Amino acid sequence: MRQKLFSVSIKDFQVDTFRGSGNGGQNVNKVETCVRFTHKESGAITLGTEERTQWANKQIAFKKMVKHPKFNAWLRVKTARLLGTMKSPEQIEKEVDEMMKEANLKIEFKDEQGRKWLQMVKDEQEHTIEYNKTLGQQ
Repeated sequence: MRQKLFSVSIKDFQVDTFRGSGNGGQNVNKVETCVRFTHKESGAITLGTEERTQWANKQIAFKKMVKHPKFNAWLRVKTARLLGTMKSPEQIEKEVDEMMKEANLKIEFKDEQGRKWLQMVKDEQEHTIEYNKTLGQQ
């Protein structure tokens, strides 16, 4: 069974109307039939200018919005957040901090001749020592 997570309506958009240009005669020059939809949260912008009526151009602009890459990306992110499958920035920051603790890091570098890989480790007194990984010698 499907469950509605959220809805997108005309209230979620900034709708601008303007006069078209090109062929169409007096109707194009005098009547604001063209429509621009701007989705506030995703920043996606679409235009409906093909038809002679504002109502038809609104439908066209909305149909274009559904196919717009920015709108689709926003839709996927919002759905993931509502379903709880996406982590918040705070959760991500906490996980990164945990992974970046010194105990989880392995620092390697090449010796002065650039031939052997050495591993930097700390002894019991927290002194940094070089460890030759290839020979297992200090």
